[in-house]
Amino acid sequence: MIPAVPVTIALLDACVLYPPSLRDLLMRLASFGAYSPRITEDIHAEWIRNVLADNPNVTSGQLDRTRRLMNHVAPDCLVSGYEEYISRLSLPDAADRHVLAAAIKAGAAIIVTFNLSDFPMTTLLEYGIEPLHPDIFLSALFDDEPSLFLQAALSHRASLKKPPKTEMEYVQTLRATGLTELAVRVEANLSSI
Repeated sequence: MIPAVPVTIALLDACVLYPPSLRDLLMRLASFGAYSPRITEDIHAEWIRNVLADNPNVTSGQLDRTRRLMNHVAPDCLVSGYEEYISRLSLPDAADRHVLAAAIKAGAAIIVTFNLSDFPMTTLLEYGIEPLHPDIFLSALFDDEPSLFLQAALSHRASLKKPPKTEMEYVQTLRATGLTELAVRVEANLSSI
């Protein structure tokens, strides 16, 4: 019998859940078993609050449905009981301590964030956690299992209905979201998505 390879546990910062295309791709990959996401209700509240503030045409009911679907895709994603760690942590922005606390509690190896300067490597290494930009994180997932990643990307692109996207439009969306390295990998496999 081949031993099971442990799936990477990654805590998702609110900033990577804000762009809908990135949020959807991250959750699609989780549904395909590419990694195991972790989120807190505080992180959900933060990305939802920011989306509502910037998008008057989006309702809290729509985003609450999205939150519920995310929690359903990865039933073990919600982290609780991390609050006890917060006061002991030191980060450049004290408001980010809850993210690191949740990552510690969840046993996450990675915090996926656009805000790398908010999570200094020297601080996170003490806890065995690495901060990664979503482009680096997703590119690593692609490199680890290209066929699985491409199946998830195909499923993700097929789910886009408003508006639907061609293969090249999908790649352009990845680039526009700051996923330039991933876009190169996906574009090289355009016929698979």
